[in-house]
Amino acid sequence: MTSPRRIYAIDIFRGMTIALMILVNNPGSWAHVYPPLLHAKWHGCTLTDLVFPFFLFIVGTAMRFAFVRWHYYPSKEFFIHVFWRTFSIFMAGWLIHAYPFIRQDWDWSTFRIMGVLQRIALAYGITAILVMYLDFRKLLIAGTGILVFYWGLLWIGGGGDPYGLEINMARKIDLMILGETHLYGGTGIPFDPEGLLSTLPAIVTVILGYLVGGMLHTTKDFLDNIKRMAIWGSGLIVSGWIWGFIFPINKQLWTSSYVLFTSGIATLTLAILVWMVDIQKWKNQFWVFEIFGTNSIFLFVMSGLWTKTILKIKFDLEGQLTSGYSYLYETLFVPVAGNLNGSFLFALTHVVGWWLVLYWLYRKEIFIKL
Repeated sequence: MTSPRRIYAIDIFRGMTIALMILVNNPGSWAHVYPPLLHAKWHGCTLTDLVFPFFLFIVGTAMRFAFVRWHYYPSKEFFIHVFWRTFSIFMAGWLIHAYPFIRQDWDWSTFRIMGVLQRIALAYGITAILVMYLDFRKLLIAGTGILVFYWGLLWIGGGGDPYGLEINMARKIDLMILGETHLYGGTGIPFDPEGLLSTLPAIVTVILGYLVGGMLHTTKDFLDNIKRMAIWGSGLIVSGWIWGFIFPINKQLWTSSYVLFTSGIATLTLAILVWMVDIQKWKNQFWVFEIFGTNSIFLFVMSGLWTKTILKIKFDLEGQLTSGYSYLYETLFVPVAGNLNGSFLFALTHVVGWWLVLYWLYRKEIFIKL
């Protein structure tokens, strides 16, 4: 097997994305959060709305380097590898949903089927197969076709409000195939932001990451390549922004404009990091984020299980039972920093705590791959 070429900026980018994920997922109170650390209510894009597409983008970028070991040949061993990786990540998503495995919590009639890890698994698995059979030009054509097709489906099938919450085509498909009791309910009605149909454009996010990974993998002049990445990224941002006037930028629908817009920002961010880390050799300054880039799927699973655990544990707070999560926030962080800053400090403490866990694993050379 051939050793893949190493671009350290990819590890740093992954680590920065994971650190931001922990920060936005763990406020002390959802009633007290700085606006950039919240998702857009529907249309629009905040800093938080960049986390998931950035992670999928980096999955695609890393895929280009990882597949060197298979010589880009669709062998039996390759398909076995992709199947088990897809399966294990998908099942890790179900593990989080099923936890804490208490009998009364096992209500399969309302078990959520899709989720973040499930989308990552499907997007990875499908893209892995596509890149083995399509060259860069055909991948670009296929990606464009998927985005236009998805736009058409939502526009034609959504009725009078095709990009609204209640009657969008993505929701209709999920209701028909998965059933309303198996969908996410956080929007007030059964609607899954990681549903089946909206996974289609998410695949293109991975494809665009793979194409950028190809630019980095094949270049002989990093500085010239950064210029091309900057042009490509800027073009994606502008294209997504313009498309957004008729097909709104929307994370929960994972609209085609959202794919272009966020992938463009990801490309520019990675270009800057390549210049700083791999050209200027400022790797030591970003070492903290390199640690975050290790064991990323493992960290997602464990952080999810930790949050569900402390939400289940009950404590007495001024005569009322409250979750361990709220108890920690109210008794340790609010007295020190107030509601808003205490909520932020609570999240920041989680970032530091999980970094220490990853650092210990890193020092022990323990790398858990799913």
